[in-house]
Amino acid sequence: MQHSEQPLQQHLSRVLSAGVWLAALVVAVGGWLYLQRHGSASPDYAVFHSEPAQLRQLPAIIQAASGGHGRALIQLGLMLLLAVPIAQVLFALVNFARQREAVYTGIAAVVLLVLLHGLLAG
Repeated sequence: MQHSEQPLQQHLSRVLSAGVWLAALVVAVGGWLYLQRHGSASPDYAVFHSEPAQLRQLPAIIQAASGGHGRALIQLGLMLLLAVPIAQVLFALVNFARQREAVYTGIAAVVLLVLLHGLLAG
């Protein structure tokens, strides 16, 4: 590993660590709130219940999470966890572009496009 690669790897590891911790904290708070409000309810396993419509779109998830809804906070935490690799690739892309590393910038751009396509089209 070259000396110039160490700062990039340190920054990427910090982005990963901070993102995972933040997502875990949001999910834990959401789970605690959900269990406080619905912990004594008996689940009905005979019928599949999908997520409510308001928990399927990011703006609605953010709005519900800001209101302290446990399920919305859990969803938001999972969305944050999905955003971590995207943030890492974006950070690497910007860093490679600043260093004028055309090949690595191109590779990072392709990886970013694949991640975004999988997230948005999936």
